[in-house]
Amino acid sequence: MDQSSAPPFTGVMAENVAALSDAPLALFLDVDGTLLDIAERPADVVTPSDLVPILDKAERKLTGALALISGRTIEDLDRLFEPLRLRASGIHGAEIRLDPSGPATPAPAATALPMSLWTALTREVARFPGAFVENKRFSFVVHYRLAPQAERPLRQAVTRLVDSLPIGVEAMDARCAIELKAQGFDKGGAIAAFLSEPAFRGRTPVFVGDDRTDESGFAVVAARGGYAYSVGKRLPCAMGVFATPRAVRDWLAEFAYRENGA
Repeated sequence: MDQSSAPPFTGVMAENVAALSDAPLALFLDVDGTLLDIAERPADVVTPSDLVPILDKAERKLTGALALISGRTIEDLDRLFEPLRLRASGIHGAEIRLDPSGPATPAPAATALPMSLWTALTREVARFPGAFVENKRFSFVVHYRLAPQAERPLRQAVTRLVDSLPIGVEAMDARCAIELKAQGFDKGGAIAAFLSEPAFRGRTPVFVGDDRTDESGFAVVAARGGYAYSVGKRLPCAMGVFATPRAVRDWLAEFAYRENGA
């Protein structure tokens, strides 16, 4: 997959995105906003009926070198893509499953957030109708998609809370959301962990994501001589951009169903 010589992939709405080649690649995929269209609430996302067989075929074609790198829990990923179980990282690197038949385990640096923060956060967010908070143990997410007018005061309230904590907490921008997590782990660390595994070792990494929480992954892939692509808009370290998740799914399907050598 030589980006300097390969033309942009033209089967989808994309800019400076090359078709996946049959060379040894390691493919990492964000989920919400990348494989799946964003919904008003995380529980409302819909998995297209053709996506599971596409992922299954792509994973087989890559002889296992495919992993989901998501902000969701791995349990939630299994629910979205059942009956398929893939290698995966959940909650922005807080949990990882290196073997699809094995359990999900916390990453060595993963630290659960204090419940005192959860209590304070839910109290603050309750002042803004339509906004809500999601508890993923290792991260808390403030969603304001249903209350866009509340973005500025919500950010101010979250910043005050984070600044008052005795521990280091990172506030990350997501799609109409603010995600809080402890420092020391991220999606880049999860990708680096996979790249040290036999199924991924020696392969050129490719990562597709859609928001600021994916930038650590883009940076790791770029540093390893790989290919980082964003969705919706160009993000730092991304060399190409897909217009929509549908474009990503079509790109993946072209690879999954293409005959080797075609």
